[in-house]
This record gives sequence, structure tokens and C-alpha cells, in this order.
Amino acid sequence: MRHKMHRAPIAVASALLLGVFATSCSTEDPTDSTTGTDESSETSESPEASEEGSGDEQEWFDQAVYDEQYEQRSATFEGDPEKPYLQYIDGEMTDTSEYKANGEMKACFANASISNPWRQTGWITMNQQLKEMQDKGVISEMETRDAGDDDNTQIADIDYFISEGNCDAFIISPNSTAAMTDAVERACETGKPVVVFDRGVETDCATTFIHPIGGFAWGIDTAEFLIDNLEEGDKVVALRILPGVDVLEQRWAAAEKLFDENGIEAVDYFTGADPTEIKKIITDELGKGEVQGVWMDAGDGAAAAIEAFEDFGADYPVMTGEDEMTFLRKWEETGLTGLAPVYSNFQWRTPLLALEKIFAGEEVPKEWVLPQTPITEDERADYLEANDGMPDGHYAKFGGEDLVGYPEVWQERQIP
Repeated sequence: MRHKMHRAPIAVASALLLGVFATSCSTEDPTDSTTGTDESSETSESPEASEEGSGDEQEWFDQAVYDEQYEQRSATFEGDPEKPYLQYIDGEMTDTSEYKANGEMKACFANASISNPWRQTGWITMNQQLKEMQDKGVISEMETRDAGDDDNTQIADIDYFISEGNCDAFIISPNSTAAMTDAVERACETGKPVVVFDRGVETDCATTFIHPIGGFAWGIDTAEFLIDNLEEGDKVVALRILPGVDVLEQRWAAAEKLFDENGIEAVDYFTGADPTEIKKIITDELGKGEVQGVWMDAGDGAAAAIEAFEDFGADYPVMTGEDEMTFLRKWEETGLTGLAPVYSNFQWRTPLLALEKIFAGEEVPKEWVLPQTPITEDERADYLEANDGMPDGHYAKFGGEDLVGYPEVWQERQIP
């Protein structure tokens, strides 16, 4: 085992985070002004290897944002640790007194999609949070349009809401970063509150931008774990979902930087989160020689990667997946050396809770940065126990345990 690490300098950078999760997820975005997220999600166009990095690091890597997220991993969060979906890093606040409302208000939600397990889990939680907001008389309804992972559809959805939706506030989870920027700015120009969450855009016009720390933090956590558990010269196969989403791109940009600096041979592939493609990639790489590590920018295909090692008769790799239940269970079953990074799924509650504050005229963080803490081997059993009975595709840190319908709605995967 090698424990010598190159540590990035900690700089206080005032760069705006670009569109995760992101991703976190959740692919991440370029520029100097975002971090977003969807982590596990969409479908890639033709999956293909990009063994020379495909130029992504130059396009997506931002040293200032990298340094900021490096520091934020150990930041002190304001608020109750028992309610992480309301916690935030102290910073600039937005005065929302102009939005103070009397009575119930209508929210309009332009959603990128519910096309993957991470987004489906969040969507279930968001709708249970909505019921609480309606019972409290804060929100009358939330009209939602689903873009089905299509930029043009989401642009049309936002423009529809602006012209026809009779919206009192906008919630937007962008499909991709650059493409959604103009549409988000048009929503801002209405003078109504705009809440952007998950992935970001290349504008800071929103009333608040909600996201976990970001893709660079995910990339740092996962790369450091692999480096600490591998030897210089070892090979890592990086499995990526799709290009062009800030949160996901930043995950890989950070990991690639650290692998390069620490002598880890890493090859990356876009998989479209297709289990068959993942198995083929791993099998092909094992056919070329030993593979000591697997890095993923989203974990819902992790079981397929592990099964490829089993089918090949190879030793299990050191591996980073995600807090998705399939990976946590397979990790426990195999005993491999693993880490479950998190792109906090509980963020799906926060936009509605933010609107509650906004309609009350309370200030909210301009950039609402939520906690993002990986699950370690020492913690895995606790999260498996806490989520016993939850289906594959559920996310351990979904944060909805106190909402109406728990646990049955999530166990039965009741997707509205």
C-alpha cells in the first residue's frame, strides 16, 4: 500500500461553481461559475474509450474551483446536522423580502429527467416534501415538466412556464450546463424567484443555486482513496456515464489530475450506464493485463463492473462506486476494498424548503452548498441496516426518513 499523496494547495477561491450533479450527480461543467450535479444518470452517445483524456481536463478543469471544493470538504456547515438538506456553508446571502407572500403560491419545476435511479429516488423524496409544503399552506401546487434528458425540450419547458404557466416561482434542474443558461436567465428576467439545483448553469442570476459541494470534491475523494490503496504504476479503469454535464466532467477532471500526479495509469470510457457495455469494457481491459482499480462517476452500474471481474476470474479491484444500494450490497458481499462517494440525494428536498423561506421573505444562501460525505467501510453496515428493505436503485443518503410515507413509498418505488 502506498500512502504518499500529492496534496493540492488550499486556496480560498471565489469562483462560482458551474452546473452535478450535479451530478453529481451526478457530470460537471466548465467555466468559473458553477458546480452542479447529477450524478448517475443519462445515456451517453456511442460509448467509447478516451484513453488520452479526450481533452476534457483542459476544457473542464478549473484550479480555483478545484481548490475551493478541496477546502469545502472539511468546512463547517451551518444548521442542524440532523437536517443536512438545510445545512449550508456560510457565505453570501440573498435578500428575498420582495418575494414575501400571503397565502399559497404555485411552483413550476423544469426537470431534466427522471431517467436514472438517482433522479428517481430524488423525485420520490421531492414529491413527499411537496405534500408537507401543501399541508402547511406554503405551496398550492408544483406544475412539473420533464425534459426527458433533452436540452431543446427543457428550453421549451422553461419558456412555456414563463409565458403560460402562471408561476409564482421557478425550480430548474438543468439538463446540461451551457445549453440551459439563456433559458434560466429568461426565467430570472421575470422578476420571480428562481431556484436552480443539482447541475448548474453559466449565470449567477438565480435567487439561490443549490448543490452538494461538487464534482471536484467527488473526484478528489475517490482518487485519493484509490491512490492510497494502490501502488504507483497500477492501472485504473474509469467508467463515466456521459460527457458535457458539469458535475460529471469535474469529477473526472479532478481524478485524472491526481492519478497523473501520483503515477496511476488510468484509462476512461463513456458507458451510457449500460451494464452490458460496462462488462465488455472491463473484460477487454482485463484481457490486456491486470486491472487494480475501478473508478466511477456514478455507481448504478457498479455491480456489472464487479461481475466482470468475477466472470474473468480476476481478483477484485479497489473500487469507488456510490451510495446506491446495489453497490453497497455488492461491496459487503464481496469484501472488496471500496468507498461510496455521495452526491447528496437529499438535495431534492432543498428547493421546496428554499421556497418556503423565500415566500416568507427570509434570506437564503446565494450559493447553497450542501454537505457531501462519502460512506466508508466502517459506516457501510449502518447504512445497509438503516435502508434495509429498500430496493436496488435506492440511495442510502436520500434523507427522507422524516417525511410522510416513509418507508413504504420508497420501498415500493412509487414514482409520481
